[in-house]
Amino acid sequence: MYGWRGKLLRVNLSTGEIIVDQLDPKIARDYIGGRGLGIYLMNQELDPQCDPFSPENMIIMATGPLTGTKAPTGARYMVMTKSPLTGAITCSNSGGKFPAAFKQTGFDAVIFTGKADKPVYLVIENNTARLKQAGHLWGKTTHDTTDALVTETHENAKVACIGPAGENGVLFASIMNDKDRAAGRSGVGAVMGAKNLKAVVVIGDQEIPIADDAGFKAINKRLIDAFRKAAKENPPPLRLHGTAVTVMATQNYGVLPTKNWQQGTFDNWEKIHGETLTEKYLVSNSACFSCPIGCGRKTKVEEPGFEGQGEGPEYETVYAMGSNCMVDNLAAVTKANYLCNEYGMDTITMGATIACAMELYDIGLLTEKEVGRTLEWGDAKALVELTKQTAFRQGFGDLLAQGSYRLAEKYNRPELAMVSKKQEFPGYDPRGSQGMGLAYATSPIGGSHMRGDPAYFELLGVPKVIDRLEWKGKANLVKIWQDFFCVIDAAGLCVFYSVRNLGNSELEMLPTGILELINAATGANYTLEELAKAGERISNAERHFLVKAGFTRKDDSLPPRMTKEPLPDGTSGGSVCHLDEMLDDYYALRGWSNDGIPTPEKLSELGIA
Repeated sequence: MYGWRGKLLRVNLSTGEIIVDQLDPKIARDYIGGRGLGIYLMNQELDPQCDPFSPENMIIMATGPLTGTKAPTGARYMVMTKSPLTGAITCSNSGGKFPAAFKQTGFDAVIFTGKADKPVYLVIENNTARLKQAGHLWGKTTHDTTDALVTETHENAKVACIGPAGENGVLFASIMNDKDRAAGRSGVGAVMGAKNLKAVVVIGDQEIPIADDAGFKAINKRLIDAFRKAAKENPPPLRLHGTAVTVMATQNYGVLPTKNWQQGTFDNWEKIHGETLTEKYLVSNSACFSCPIGCGRKTKVEEPGFEGQGEGPEYETVYAMGSNCMVDNLAAVTKANYLCNEYGMDTITMGATIACAMELYDIGLLTEKEVGRTLEWGDAKALVELTKQTAFRQGFGDLLAQGSYRLAEKYNRPELAMVSKKQEFPGYDPRGSQGMGLAYATSPIGGSHMRGDPAYFELLGVPKVIDRLEWKGKANLVKIWQDFFCVIDAAGLCVFYSVRNLGNSELEMLPTGILELINAATGANYTLEELAKAGERISNAERHFLVKAGFTRKDDSLPPRMTKEPLPDGTSGGSVCHLDEMLDDYYALRGWSNDGIPTPEKLSELGIA
């Protein structure tokens, strides 16, 4: 095979057995790879009703056919399992250097089943794999674990691992690779911890075979030359100030979540803005494998009490731990971000859960005695202290470790958790971005913008400006963009580059540039219609799993704050999200029943058993 490696690595942690399996070329073509391959395997081999923490659950780490090639941003891999936070699937995506090195070992994916008796880690080195004992690593941070494993194995090794949060079953624990890159959402790290799997180490240097090497290089050169020319004339904001530059846009549109989503603007937004991060704490940019953008932020903080260095924070962290908690101390937000990276936790859920706790405290349902301290809005020290407690499930952190929905539910106010399918929202208020509300509600993993991101066309004007407050017609665009993102994730590419450079520059986005790259790499000779259909197939395969797990229309929901309480401030003031009106249109366009279930005809059309 070209592009694909044609091999799957199966690891039974209960028995220690490791088997090399062949990747069916038809499955590769139909599901592309990455996210698509992951959901295919889950539908074939995993009981959707299983306990996420049971040995029966599986973890799939899957690359795409463009991962590890010189395709621009061909640096992504996907972690898929049944989520302990939501009970739904996960599609936890990460970049950095680890995914390319993984692909270069000779495998497309590794599939973990069972549970090890004692902590172990897996080493994959050029077509071979072995399990090793990891008891000496248990309890170590992700940074210390990475350093130890590079010393133990090979100087060129790349590591993906969990920290104390994953070991302690924090429901939103992440898997960290290259120290600070995160497969961050839905608790993939907690499932890894439940399996006593501390880390995966990859040592790979094999060239990935390309079907049309000359053609592939020519396409890459054309794309990169065009990008560099445009970047020279207008330097990309993501390169200049990272994703935290988004704070200005969401503040201006009145959709910057503030005070646990009670407001859409934050008076002190400039103190947590990306330009402020650049000015005060930036050490250097960083870039993933084969990335021309370089949006990563290597930072250092020296303020007393918040000292540290690492990577970040990203926009989502800045919203969740900053404006959402009314914290305008960027040093504290950055320190809490460092802790999440080192302990292995999702910064979105961490920040949003603390914000929910602050509201419960504000209205008198949480007491100082229960929290172990005061918990006023804007308390920077509380943000950092509670982040530490959560990773180790100490004190009040034991409750925070369950996420905002379970926290709010304990105090009989589940509506104060800003979630869909029990997963916390990213930082765009759907009352001022109607398509975003539909995307949150219908995302297969719960609240997420990375499974199809209407912020591009509603807030950023990519590919063109559209009325963000109009809900009519949004169902069709959300469906199209969700399917497009499926192709991006399955191919092994980054959304940031792909949306602006590998689509057809129309609102009805099609993967035209990805088609060129993937056909040159694999020789699969997709038509544009076939590649777009593969994205639709992945979307429906994910929904098929959710239905079998017991999800229906009632789970495609937003809290009443989004649908019944108008935004009180900003340029989106007075708006609510018209979710129910959009859902009917969305289901019809998808070929699903009015309860959100794919019809037999739709599944048959897409070849989903």
